[in-house]
Amino acid sequence: MTDTAKKALGLYIHVPFCLRKCHYCDFYSGPSNAAHRAAYVAALCAHLRQRSHTVSGYTVDTVYLGGGTPTVLDTAQIAAILDTVRACYVLAPEAEVTVECNPVTHTEGLFEGLLAAGINRLSIGLQSTHNHELRALGRLHTYEDFLATYHAARGAGFQNISVDLMLGIPEQTAASLAETLSRVTALAPEHLSAYGLRVEEGTRFFDTVSALSLPDEDAVADMQEQTAATLAAAGYEHYEVSNYARPGYRSRHNLRYWLSSSYLGFGPGAHSYFKGVRFETPRDTVRYMAAVAAADTDFLESEPHPIVGKEAQDEYVMLRMRLFEGLDEADFRTRFGTSFTEVYGDTARLEAAGLLARQDGRIAFTERGMYVSNAILSEWLDFGADGA
Repeated sequence: MTDTAKKALGLYIHVPFCLRKCHYCDFYSGPSNAAHRAAYVAALCAHLRQRSHTVSGYTVDTVYLGGGTPTVLDTAQIAAILDTVRACYVLAPEAEVTVECNPVTHTEGLFEGLLAAGINRLSIGLQSTHNHELRALGRLHTYEDFLATYHAARGAGFQNISVDLMLGIPEQTAASLAETLSRVTALAPEHLSAYGLRVEEGTRFFDTVSALSLPDEDAVADMQEQTAATLAAAGYEHYEVSNYARPGYRSRHNLRYWLSSSYLGFGPGAHSYFKGVRFETPRDTVRYMAAVAAADTDFLESEPHPIVGKEAQDEYVMLRMRLFEGLDEADFRTRFGTSFTEVYGDTARLEAAGLLARQDGRIAFTERGMYVSNAILSEWLDFGADGA
């Protein structure tokens, strides 16, 4: 890793507001009113200013506004957040600046305002092109709303658009997924994410799971293969287990998570990784705003946890192996003073089974291996076995 790369920094900015909680969502988000949103944006900007003095010498090359639904904020509020970033941090001229968008928040002039504010990448949550599947997920938008949103963003001048899809959702079939993939690839977004549904505790789906009409595990695995094959044929590179991109359009911000690059999170529920330490901000908007006002670093940077020793090795493997390029064996040895096989064992059996490939000094899962990667990683990894 070069000195320049070591001094690059990403910012994640959490907007914990949405119009209505989706049935599957376990992210920290909820409803708000105009006064609450204004107060929150003021607190975010103050937090950005407070934290900036600790990152002297770093250049911010990715900014990601996630949620919740960041586009429940008006464009002047989003502009105020990014103006604060520009005023307090060194923002690279070519920085990737992303905002997540729910189609139901699309209003006239939204995308022109986002572009003027400095947003250059848009992530639109579609999930499915079938309205009955969207209703089953608790989404407020329709496929028609998505189309209007997508075309308006293109018309405004967005040249980097990502679309989110979901696999294994209620009422989804191989045929309905095929139609969704066909419709979306016809639009030619630069990036696609295809996430498998996970029923998480604390969600409406968790409370009603026995009543859900969900595809079984084999059907979901088939859907993953179907998605990969369809998107490959349409010219998308499968670069991470759930992410696909046209050449040159990988998500630079998300890549920093998988490559253990530095990032700071702002807002309740946000996580950070900086100078080898992970920490988080508790999921409480009211306490967050009070903590910013009091400059309460203990709250804003809760549960600091240095990533060292065997845990650092295991985390490196877990994150790198999410990428289809896998890990570099020479880099592993340089970082940890030992070889991959000395720590995790011989890989010949997995290679013979077509689940793992070793070539040009790299170890990576094959397409087939990625579908069972969790089982393989659970055999390799033992977090916490060797403290520091």
